[in-house]
Parts: sequence; C-alpha cells; structure tokens
Amino acid sequence: MIQISILGCGWLGLPLAESLIKKGFSVNGSTTSSEKISVLRNSGISAFQINLSENKIDGEIEVFLENSEVLIIDIPPKLRGEFKNTSTALSKTFVEKIKILIPFIEKSSVKKVIFVSSTSVYSDSLQFEKFTEKDQPQPETESGKQLLEVETILLGNTNFNTIILRFGGLIGEDRNPVKFLSGRKNIENPDAPINLIHQKDCIGIIECILQKKEEKHLIYNTIYNAVYPFHPTRKSYYLEKALEQNLPLP
Repeated sequence: MIQISILGCGWLGLPLAESLIKKGFSVNGSTTSSEKISVLRNSGISAFQINLSENKIDGEIEVFLENSEVLIIDIPPKLRGEFKNTSTALSKTFVEKIKILIPFIEKSSVKKVIFVSSTSVYSDSLQFEKFTEKDQPQPETESGKQLLEVETILLGNTNFNTIILRFGGLIGEDRNPVKFLSGRKNIENPDAPINLIHQKDCIGIIECILQKKEEKHLIYNTIYNAVYPFHPTRKSYYLEKALEQNLPLP
C-alpha cells in the first residue's frame, strides 16, 4: 500500500484524500484547524495539525512525512492585498513557508512532490491568448508571482521529483463564481473566455498521475496545465449558470 501525505486537506485536499483511500492508498492529511482533526479522522485519514509560517513549522511535520512516497502540496498562498515591492518580507510569505518545508522533505522518504499551482502564473492582460506549458509565465498578481517562484524552487531541487499542476479557476458542486457575480452590474470583460476546472477533474488528474506504474509514461520534473477544454465567454457562461441556480442575472 502506497502512503501519501497531503499538506492541506481543504476544499480540494479533503475529497482527494477520501477518494485515494477508497482506491487503496494510505493517506496522511494536514489541517491548520484543531476542530477539523476529527473530520479528517472520520474519513479514514491519519490527521495532523500543521501550521507553516515564514520561520517555523508548528506540528509533527517529520511524522506527517514519515514513510510517505508522495507529498501533495495543496496550500493556497492566501495573500491579502497586493504588494508592489516584492522584496519586502510580507510579500515573500508563501515562498518562505515552502522554503522552511523543503529541508524536511529532503530528510524524509518522499521521492515525489505534486505541487498544486494555478494558471494565474500567466498574464491576466492576455485573456484571449492560448497558453501552453512552453509559454513563459508573466504573473501580474502577487499570489501568481509567489506561486511561480515556488514552482521554480521545487523543480530545481534534485532531492525529489516534482510535478507542477497549474489548475484553472476551481469550481465544484458547492463552488462557482456566479454566486459572487449574481445581480452585479458592469462586470468587466464579458467577452473574455472562461478558464475553469471542476474539482472532480482535479482529483482525477492527480489520481491518474499517482496510478502510473511506469514513470516513462509520465515525465517528472515538469509542468502540466489543467483546464476544462471548452471556453465560452464570461457573459454566456455566467448567465447560463445564474439561470440554472435561479439567481439574479449578472
């Protein structure tokens, strides 16, 4: 039985862990909340309360990683506001957290790291352009900049193999941007294409990676963009979703 550690059992990490357990994997899962420990345990997850900061890790990180072959990092930057001076300590918060984590990965049994990133590493101003993994990222938001820096750090580490998954906007049964746009007026860029991916597809992609028996079929130390293959305009998509959910039209 392969053991996997999932750092961040949140909106995506928790259902991913539950699905992996059903498929026969052993899963260690982390949360920053003591109240959520019981939720993880009730799902069959070996639960750990772990908090990353810029200068330390609170929690049993060594035990969390012990005997795991794969580490899935699924923690969003959660940066508040935009920092124009990226040399400031605050603007490096997420990057520093990952830097603190890396020595523990290097000392552990982890051989493969899957890092959940985002298509926000590409330029938001080029909304009508089509990007592939070969295109040079040009992030404009602070979270996008820090995600890209973390990608570079992980890919450059030779102590483990890394796969970067750049997911589009995350949606699911309980999560859709239309809820925030409902009833609003003068929404920007109505003709811009949407770039989304469903929670179930994210889980399926990660499971596909984990279940590959021969690494020759999967190139490690590389990047994969992952989005839904159809891109209707924002206007047509959100009007349709608002009607489906009986919400005021944006």
